[in-house]
Amino acid sequence: MSGAKGRAGHVVVVGGGISGLAAAHRLLSGGARVTVLEASGRLGGKLYAGEIAGVPVDLGAESMLARRPEAVDLARAVGLGDRLQPPATATASLWTRGGLRPMPKGHVMGVPGDPAPLAASGVVSAEGLARIAQEPELPPAELGQDVALGEFVAARLGREVVDRLVEPLLGGVYAGDVYRTSMRASVPTLFEAARTHGSLTEGARALAARAAAAPAGPVFTGIDGGIGRLPLAVADAVRAAGGEIRTGEPVRELRPTAAPGSADSSDDQGERRAARWTVVTERGETLEADAVVLAAPAPVAARLLAADSPAASTELATVDYASMALITMAFRRADVAELAQGSGFLVPPVDGHTIKAATFSSRKWGWVGEADPDLFVLRTSIGRFEDEADLSRDDEDLVRLSLADLGQAIGLAARPVATRVSRWEGGLPQYPVGHLDRVARIRAEVAKLPALRVCGAVYDGVGIPACVASARTAADELLELLAATQARGAGRGERE
Repeated sequence: MSGAKGRAGHVVVVGGGISGLAAAHRLLSGGARVTVLEASGRLGGKLYAGEIAGVPVDLGAESMLARRPEAVDLARAVGLGDRLQPPATATASLWTRGGLRPMPKGHVMGVPGDPAPLAASGVVSAEGLARIAQEPELPPAELGQDVALGEFVAARLGREVVDRLVEPLLGGVYAGDVYRTSMRASVPTLFEAARTHGSLTEGARALAARAAAAPAGPVFTGIDGGIGRLPLAVADAVRAAGGEIRTGEPVRELRPTAAPGSADSSDDQGERRAARWTVVTERGETLEADAVVLAAPAPVAARLLAADSPAASTELATVDYASMALITMAFRRADVAELAQGSGFLVPPVDGHTIKAATFSSRKWGWVGEADPDLFVLRTSIGRFEDEADLSRDDEDLVRLSLADLGQAIGLAARPVATRVSRWEGGLPQYPVGHLDRVARIRAEVAKLPALRVCGAVYDGVGIPACVASARTAADELLELLAATQARGAGRGERE
């Protein structure tokens, strides 16, 4: 990345999560001068590398899609290419119907394309399997512009598939209620396949066949030392290119101001786009910017846009978030020698347990297992949208509840030598039916403002690649606007 000389102007990025940092990285490569303002004292948002008993671990998100290029490309661009590391094992189970059962193959986010592996797993009852077998005989699926994933799958295949497969799988991504989650926003490929094939199982079978024919390679990847290293490496690259990053710097106000020497803001649309921004921090400092990237959670974005884009602000204020906690525990490896194999297990909420998933980190990630051969690290998750009562408990209670469920699920009787509880309050935006239309309305309103763009998990997907793609789009659009403004300014200078 070339050094920043401000050729494209000064851009303030509000938010130092992976989206804001990726936007800053992109803007600097386009010649802008960049200042990143992060409200908290830490960069990275939901990506957080830490340690337990001296073993490096992720205390937030732990992996990213490897078959989507944006995040992998960013990792390579900031010097982490040789640290990309796929899971050592990806063999997960489901804790359901009284025991651990193998995750069936041949499904798309829990929707079976091939009923045989599902039948062999014992996840769904004989009645449930019979209901699935009837689906191709139903009238062609009608999805309209959008539909709730859980409701649609239940109508086609029965509730068992939703409750014991789709819910735990999608819950691991959004921590949400699958019966209200937008199918078009959360699983767009399945939405289009169901629309095209008419039969949901036929659509899932076609997608599974396509995935099987894809070039070999891991579906997911981590980073040696933790995915949380990614935002830190991006931040280092931003600083090396001349960007400024400030933590503990909440933004109080965004205010559009006329650019020096520009025409009045009531002039044509081109001149309105030439207006600048005044960014006011909570400490009262003002920064002048030619453009702004708003890479903050929906509540913050709603507050900052309330004065100048009330319609966008109102839409953002309707976004719901789920909270959750991750309970990371380290055990003496000798005490867990009989632990079940695989990378961990998911837990359908319908089974009534407290934990929603367990990850055997020392098995799943080679770098965790190798850090201390005498320790074994695993983590559980608790909480999802509108199922957050347990999160009011203290850390010791969350550890106790996790151990109780682990004892019941896998016979774990050992006591941990160290524990860490990471709480993510309002961590995951929810994507209800109509979410993509809401995002389109927000962006249409924001586009009426001078040189401001939004990006982040609330818009195009909660995964890391989706956040990076959202950031790149925002940065590229602003660079184009700023270049056009400079060209108009140069043209006026020549005429004068």
